[in-house]
Amino acid sequence: MTIKEFAKLCDCNPQTLRYYDSIDLLKPVNVDSWTGYRYYDEEQALAFVKIRNLQKGGFSIEEIKELLTQDDIAVAMAFEAKIAEAEAHLREIKAIRASYLTDMNNMKEKIYAIRDRILRDIRKYDATAEFGIDRAQYEAIISSIEACLNEAAASVPTPADIAAMMPGPADIADAVAGAASGEPVPAPAAPAEPHDFRLDPTYTVVYEKHGWANVKDFLAEFEQLDPGHYCLDFAVTADKYDNTIAFSNTILGILLAKNEGKSKSFGCYVELTPDGQNHMKLYKKVGE
Repeated sequence: MTIKEFAKLCDCNPQTLRYYDSIDLLKPVNVDSWTGYRYYDEEQALAFVKIRNLQKGGFSIEEIKELLTQDDIAVAMAFEAKIAEAEAHLREIKAIRASYLTDMNNMKEKIYAIRDRILRDIRKYDATAEFGIDRAQYEAIISSIEACLNEAAASVPTPADIAAMMPGPADIADAVAGAASGEPVPAPAAPAEPHDFRLDPTYTVVYEKHGWANVKDFLAEFEQLDPGHYCLDFAVTADKYDNTIAFSNTILGILLAKNEGKSKSFGCYVELTPDGQNHMKLYKKVGE
C-alpha cells in the first residue's frame, strides 16, 4: 500500500512515516526507483503500533530499535523496567520536595546571620582615622548599607511563600512523565567562575596610589567620578585587612554619597599586601 494508505491505516501523518524511514526505524518494503514512492506492507502496522507505544513510554530511538527485534514478552519487561525507573525518579523528587523548605529556611537564616555580622563589624568600626569622616556621616553610610542588606534578605522567599508555590503530586507526576519522554534534558549550567576585573581587558586603571597611610590622605583625588562602572582594588596592611568588611563598605558608601545622582555602580576587592605597603587602583569599564 502507498504511504498515504498506510498512514491512514496507522492513523498518523505521512510525514511521521518519512521521519521513521530517515532514522531507519520503520522503512518501507519498497521504494519505486523512478517515482520515489514508498510502499508498505499491512503487517508493518504492528511494528508501527510497537514504535508509537514505546515512544509514548519514554524509550529512546536506540532502545526502540533494539526492542523492535524482540518479542512481546521482552517489550513488556522493558515497560516494567521503565515504570520502576519513573517511580524511583518520582520518589526522589518527593524527597527533594520534603527537604526543600528546610534547606531554603536554613539558607535564609544564614543570609540574616551574614547581614547581622556585616552590620556588627561596621558599627564597631571607627571610620574617622581611616576616611576622615565624622560619626554622623558614618551613621548615614551604615543606614544605607543596612537598607541594602535588608532588601536583599527580604527578597528570599519565606517557607510559607515556598509552600504556596510548591506543585502538588499530580504536577510532579506530570513532570516525571515529561522527563521520561525521551527528549534530551539540558545539563545544569556549570557554576560561573568569579569575575576578576583586574584581568578583564574591558577594564582600565583610571587612578592609582601607593605607599599611603590612610585613605583620607588621597580620597579627594579620586572621589568625584564620571558615570560608569568602577571597581576598586586594595592591597592593604593587616590592620586594615582585618576590617575588610567595614573598610570596603565604607569606601563604597562614601563614593556613592559623593556621586549622588550619577549613573554608576561599584565593586571592591581587598587583599593583604605582599610588601608591607598600602596600594590602591581604581578601574573603570571601558566605554562607560
